[in-house]
Amino acid sequence: MAYYIDSVRGHGRASARRPLLARIATAFALHRSRARLATLDAHLLDDIGVDAGAAQAEARRPIWDAPDFWRG
Repeated sequence: MAYYIDSVRGHGRASARRPLLARIATAFALHRSRARLATLDAHLLDDIGVDAGAAQAEARRPIWDAPDFWRG
C-alpha cells in the first residue's frame, strides 16, 4: 500500500521536486528569452521562422506559463 501511495503522490509533479533555486533560475531564463524575442527585428524573426505577432504573443505570456521541457 505504501508503494502505491508514494508512486501516485509523485506522479506529474516533477517540478515540485526540483530545488527552489533551480526553479527560480529557470523562471529568470525564460523571462530573459522572451524579452529578447520581443526585441528581434523582422529579418531575424524570419530567420527563425516566427512572425512578429507570434513573437509578441510569446513575449507577453506570464512567467508561470512555461513549456513542459523548461520545467524538467
